[in-house]
Amino acid sequence: MRLDSLEPRLSPGALFLRDAAELAAYAYDAAVRGEPPAAVVLARSAADVVETVRFCAREGLPFTARGAGTNLCGGTVPAPGGLLLSTAKLDRILEIDTGRAFALVEPGVVNQSLQKRLEPLGCFYAPDPASQRVCTIGGNIGENAGGPRCLKYGVTVNHLLALEAVMADGSLERFAASDGGPDIVSLLAGSEGTLGVVTKAWLKILPLPEAVQTFLAGFDTLEAAMECVAQVIAAGVVPRALESLDKATVDSVEQYTRSGYPRTSAVLLIELDGPREDVGREAAVIEDVCGRMGAKEFRRASSASERDRLWEGRRGAYPATTRLAPNVLVEDGVVPRDKLPEAVRRLRAIGSRHRVRCSLVFHAGDGNLHPNISYDERDASETARVREAGMEMLRACVELGGTISGEHGIGLEKRAAMGWMFEPAALELFRRLKEAFDPAGLANPGKILLPPGSESAVPPGMSPILAPPRRELSQAARHVVERLRQSAAEGRGMLVSGSGSRLPRDIPGREGLTPIVTAGMKAVLDLDRGNCTVTVEAGASIHALHLELASQGRHLRFPKTGGTLGGALASKAWLGARDDLLGMRLALADGTVIALGGKVVKNVAGYDVGRLLLGSWGTLAVILDATFKVYALPCRGLPPEAVPVPLAAGPWQRRVKDAFDPRNLLNPWLHGS
Repeated sequence: MRLDSLEPRLSPGALFLRDAAELAAYAYDAAVRGEPPAAVVLARSAADVVETVRFCAREGLPFTARGAGTNLCGGTVPAPGGLLLSTAKLDRILEIDTGRAFALVEPGVVNQSLQKRLEPLGCFYAPDPASQRVCTIGGNIGENAGGPRCLKYGVTVNHLLALEAVMADGSLERFAASDGGPDIVSLLAGSEGTLGVVTKAWLKILPLPEAVQTFLAGFDTLEAAMECVAQVIAAGVVPRALESLDKATVDSVEQYTRSGYPRTSAVLLIELDGPREDVGREAAVIEDVCGRMGAKEFRRASSASERDRLWEGRRGAYPATTRLAPNVLVEDGVVPRDKLPEAVRRLRAIGSRHRVRCSLVFHAGDGNLHPNISYDERDASETARVREAGMEMLRACVELGGTISGEHGIGLEKRAAMGWMFEPAALELFRRLKEAFDPAGLANPGKILLPPGSESAVPPGMSPILAPPRRELSQAARHVVERLRQSAAEGRGMLVSGSGSRLPRDIPGREGLTPIVTAGMKAVLDLDRGNCTVTVEAGASIHALHLELASQGRHLRFPKTGGTLGGALASKAWLGARDDLLGMRLALADGTVIALGGKVVKNVAGYDVGRLLLGSWGTLAVILDATFKVYALPCRGLPPEAVPVPLAAGPWQRRVKDAFDPRNLLNPWLHGS
């Protein structure tokens, strides 16, 4: 293999680096150091990405795509002996269309640069990671990044309309969220460059809100602040941001930025936006809840400059903690919001037991905790304690019904913890998806998943994990699973349907297919008013579900259409469903049951299989139940009805099908029996 033979294939503006000093700069991200790559390509066009990936495919050379390298999980550390493909110079904003509410950008566009371009046009892009001054849109997509505003507006995937990507075989493809068939856009989001390299992104943009109001509240205890967060959400108010800092963080911030934070044990930063009348009503609720929960100080920003000053403190939390020691381990776990007080107690106990210096920063409104542990990596004993404490903190989040990553990804750092969240069958499905998109295993290898058989649900020295038990399947769901198992054992094709209202009339070979009908699974399994979530079986009537939720003072953001919930999801009848989908239980063609997600509103652990199933028309798996966000007030602006998107059975959709159902047993006519 001659690496130098790649350089002549690149465009004139591209750079090809081989100097040892230059390569050393690409050996690490913001958290993990590795070995320098064999070479670095700084692409200047999508054609450069295509040429580089095709070269790697021919030569069997692993490659890792990278933007600004601000990720905190080792996700862009190059593979040993591999090539580093930088998209940082693909930094053009190609189009902004305020009428159709989208921006078309290259992956190297810096998040804040896009925000600045949009603001004079009266628009904004919602995802706002703390590193937005330097992080790139491509990196945000790779990690499915969030930020403070994602409490109200969702994470990156909720704002992706379409993607152009170079796949692992070097082909240049375009996928849209509105395409028929499995939602490949959602699969690529958060995949950390293990399935393909994004070269263009069509992003949803929003009009600037009429009013913005920011509050600061100080509490005597962090537990009281967390109780206040739970009460705000339970009251039906959804701030655009609800952040919290503990006293150790506040003290560091005040030395660093002097933002005027009170020196209480905990601080909440709360920001509302929207129509002026709504903001005024919600502000009164915020003030009342903070008062009832014992806020010792409550302050309302009186100007834009004062609001910016308050936010400067929050955004400076991480750099402020870096002044305490040479290194900082930033963990990233999520728990259901009502578990925040317990999570705080457990994280503090873990830090104390391991004798580490830990400050706590939270995207508190969505249950996302960031323990920042300061240490000196030159002290081997301290470093070992820090690593053990960090993993134990993540395990505590899982035990409280949460996840090991809300926005930082898995990368190299958290692969061993994947076995805490997912059964072996789910991990094996992730591997089959990776293999379907990247058969040679060259695209950012070694990230997200450990080699088969090497996961350990209980790391050495730790007691067995005490995660909440999975909810038992209902009798109707068990019947569906048993039908799947019997039919698969006999090699018989199956006709999967809910009420049957969306199925075509003329199905080839229908009489020879075993009916798998989900309409009997119609129970509301859990309505959590405090966390504002509902778990409901797939056969539930959408109309009846709306009525039942309304009687309980909660509302689903879904058109009041006919048919079953599972049928609407499987047919991608309303694209907006992906924004509120939190979890799913599904049964594969052989009857294997897999649980994905849960009650947490942020989760980037593993591939997003739940959203991938949207538009799959029952060809991949049978949806058993799903968990959604619900709201205290009726949702405005919904379409009058949901309109299914026909299945598309292109080559990449077929690869997804083969990963799930290689014998083509589920609704086989849709992919050709």
